[in-house]
Amino acid sequence: MKRVFLFMATNIAILAVISVVMRVFGFDHYLTENGLDYQALAVFSLLWGSVGSFISLAISKWMAKKSMGVQVIEHASNADEQWLLDTVRRQAQDAGIGMPEVGIFQSPSPNAFATGMKKNDALVAVSTGLLQTMDKGEVEAVLGHEVAHVANGDMVTMALIQGVLNAFVIFFSRIIGYAIAAASRDSRGGGYTMGSFIGTMIAQVVLGFLAAIIVNSFSRWREFHADQGGAKLAGSQNMINALKALQRSSRTEKLEGEFAAFGISGGKATLAKLFSTHPPLEDRIAALEKAQFSNNNVIS
Repeated sequence: MKRVFLFMATNIAILAVISVVMRVFGFDHYLTENGLDYQALAVFSLLWGSVGSFISLAISKWMAKKSMGVQVIEHASNADEQWLLDTVRRQAQDAGIGMPEVGIFQSPSPNAFATGMKKNDALVAVSTGLLQTMDKGEVEAVLGHEVAHVANGDMVTMALIQGVLNAFVIFFSRIIGYAIAAASRDSRGGGYTMGSFIGTMIAQVVLGFLAAIIVNSFSRWREFHADQGGAKLAGSQNMINALKALQRSSRTEKLEGEFAAFGISGGKATLAKLFSTHPPLEDRIAALEKAQFSNNNVIS
């Protein structure tokens, strides 16, 4: 309940800040007596669509610690914590990034995620369930997967793609709404009717679904790349074994909010694969086994 409340409160606060800023600077005045001011609408759409994504990313580490209860390992208190720090430090060096913060969060589900706005100032967190159900080779692969997300700049890229697509959705849904208003007989001075308002909302929902398909398609694509990065940092077989361990788990759950896209697992597969942030585990395993087989053939 605390996690849901924090996510909702944070998103509401972000939207409120954006609304106030746009009202103060007049960026929301895109509807004039002569029709739409497309330049003003473009600025409005870009700000409304992208600023929220980057604010969320900028505070993502703070949100992870507060909402997910991530306990950052400042100084190792036992051998397992020291091993986690040493493993992530080595992988970060191999990947050419700064040492991320390393943390643990309480969850019976085996999972992990990475977040942060900068490659050299990220956070990698693992669940207690993951540490309890996987051996060290598998945990090392999961850590490698998350470090690869950071090294690939996936967090910033996802925020950028999401922001641009949000802007397109807002821009074109407003144009559709205005077209309905212009065609309406009871419209005066470019004002909106109830029908045009409903048309704008419907267009925003439809275009939003299309945008979500594009964003999640990219998300699934970069999961394969993060798996390859994990295999490079921790060994192909360890990465394959880690994914098979997730496959066997009966408690795999999807993370909440923006952390879902960067978890090692996206939860159990659903019918709506187009809207899934992660490919099915069997597809990820097959891709790694195929790459492993090709590499062995090259060597031999």
